[in-house]
Amino acid sequence: MSSVPCIVFIGGGNMCEAIVSGLLKTGHPASHIRVSEPFDQRQEYLRKTYSVDVFGSNDQAVTGSGGSISTCAPDVVVLAVKPQVVGEVVRGISSSLLATQPLVMSIVAGVAIKDFARWIHQNDSANRPVPLVRLMPNTPALVGEGAAGMYADNDVTDKQKKQAEYVVCNIAKEYFWVDSESGVDAVCAISGSGPAYFFLVLEAMEKTGVEMGLPAEVAKRLAAQTALGAARMVLTSDDDVATLRSRVTSPNGTTHAAIETMIAERVPEGVVSGVKACRARCTSLSEEFGKL
Repeated sequence: MSSVPCIVFIGGGNMCEAIVSGLLKTGHPASHIRVSEPFDQRQEYLRKTYSVDVFGSNDQAVTGSGGSISTCAPDVVVLAVKPQVVGEVVRGISSSLLATQPLVMSIVAGVAIKDFARWIHQNDSANRPVPLVRLMPNTPALVGEGAAGMYADNDVTDKQKKQAEYVVCNIAKEYFWVDSESGVDAVCAISGSGPAYFFLVLEAMEKTGVEMGLPAEVAKRLAAQTALGAARMVLTSDDDVATLRSRVTSPNGTTHAAIETMIAERVPEGVVSGVKACRARCTSLSEEFGKL
């Protein structure tokens, strides 16, 4: 990238903090970061911890008006607010977005690009373009181990795609562009909600380990490290997952006994049904939030 982008965050929650922390650690200047956050205590925490400008006003955060550290024109505005308030928030900053025309990145689950466009252009007879990207991260981003998917509308330039990647690479080890907005729902079903699936499995493994006589902390750490190691094998091996599984499943051995029992209990089918239910809920949420 030829220049450092000025990045504004609307909403100063955990995901915002993860991205800001990652940006600063990689040398992004604090003068090119602004945050809006409604709660005074959180504002003060972000200021003291990261030495960036934090505003109570969303509009001021976008424009940089009144900033003591950052007054740069916004290149990227990241929407990181609750889905229930995003319509009101975007309507409130629509004039500033139209005036500055930054790349707008949403990490708000279940809200379609067409709805962001509708809120932004509510009073815009000229229909000026505001490029939009939907980003679906996941909670391991908070420890620098995230996975993410992104979708860009037709107004997003190649340069702006690079800016979006610049933002997301600070929280995700794996990130990909999808070709359609429905692909964002698929990303949500696989990686967005995926950590909870693995937490459920780890919870069951830990519980069983304790029942078998292991201390709770030992059972937890053994299960977690096993999951981490298995994931690392998947990411570094040329073999597919089924092959990796077969290689540790000797006929009539201990692993074989476990896998056969899980198959008999229809564990794989339960996972498939759960992932599909997640995607269906993503779609229905988009319809609900589209009415805001």
